[in-house]
Amino acid sequence: MRNETIRRIDRVMGSGLCAALTAHRHAADARRGVASEPVRKVLFLKLIEQGATVLAAPALQLAVDRYGRDNLYFCVFPENRAILDLLDIVPADNVIELRHGDLRTFGIDAASALRRIRHEGIDAVIDMEFLTRAPAILGYLSGATKRVGLHRFEEEGPYRGDLLTHRVQYNPYVHTSEAYLQLVEALDDDLSQVPLLKRPVRDAPLDPPKFTPTDEDIARVRGVLEAENGGPLPGPIVLLNANTGDLLPTRMWRAERFVELGQRIQAAYPSVTLALTGAPSEQDGAEDVLRRIGGSRVLCMAGRTSLRDVLVLYTLSEVLVTNDSGPGHFASMTDIDNIVLFGPETPQRFGPLGANAHVLWAKLACSPCVNVYNHRFSACTDNVCMQEITVDQVYAQVEASLARRGVTPGSAG
Repeated sequence: MRNETIRRIDRVMGSGLCAALTAHRHAADARRGVASEPVRKVLFLKLIEQGATVLAAPALQLAVDRYGRDNLYFCVFPENRAILDLLDIVPADNVIELRHGDLRTFGIDAASALRRIRHEGIDAVIDMEFLTRAPAILGYLSGATKRVGLHRFEEEGPYRGDLLTHRVQYNPYVHTSEAYLQLVEALDDDLSQVPLLKRPVRDAPLDPPKFTPTDEDIARVRGVLEAENGGPLPGPIVLLNANTGDLLPTRMWRAERFVELGQRIQAAYPSVTLALTGAPSEQDGAEDVLRRIGGSRVLCMAGRTSLRDVLVLYTLSEVLVTNDSGPGHFASMTDIDNIVLFGPETPQRFGPLGANAHVLWAKLACSPCVNVYNHRFSACTDNVCMQEITVDQVYAQVEASLARRGVTPGSAG
């Protein structure tokens, strides 16, 4: 289903279901109260956004430390599973997929998932989505006696009933990785405290998980690079992720700016090879950018790599330039210098983790305009926030990142 269709179903059908299930929950709790037994098995509901799953990795690891790896489960849309498998925190057999091609398919998979959750005896659900209704409904129908997630309290945010046992206050001033950790911590917190979580926010930044390629991984990706290049690559690699098929067009940095950036890098660094990255759906757009950059030291990897291959490619490269999207978070799992362009979202909440991440953000008064309250659908039709990031600014950061790695203009790397 398209994002707009999912949003409409969530709004129209979800509100009524949340209200009905809330009435059921209050009647049931009046009879039996809230369970107080120790948690044994935990299910995470995180259906979308692979980049955000990287930010959730510290929270998943905390749950492993508390409840054991074999006792963790994760519910996700199939197209967002790849990064979860690469993180390898949750056992592969404990990942539950929900297809959403149409409402009937989603309903069939949801019913199957609920049967499995009850069969496995999962007694705690952590809803990691931001104020959408479907995960809250699934969490309640799972039969889990402890359910953690965001509750709107006195905010005029999206209504999703009162289906949680552990209700956490949404805080837009806390980085998402910390917010996910708070959800795990709330599972063992004092329910007399409302709203949760009444604990200090960590001052120290969280470390991203690290990806280590095998020798076979490196040989495979080098082979693809050399095949595309027509021979071995003589020097450093700079990656451009032009996001020509981005699902959120307001996040896009214009293709002509990637073209200008690529041409400037080529002119200043005679040994650097440029590589365009992207999903299969972005291959045509990436190849168009490649043609417009011109020259012999530029190649297209878009559509030619799996997600694992992309992470291997990051380990073989020096610099990545991308907008605010999944690759910015995937790159944080490697040592590549990661230049991320933010516009309609804020790096204060969704910035990539790690010391090698470099964020460029114009900080316009209207930014961020996509958030949890509008399900990331902005009214903006003119992304000045991205247009304000100039080629000069991005090139300066590329130059600084290459110099930090011993590559200077005109050098052989």
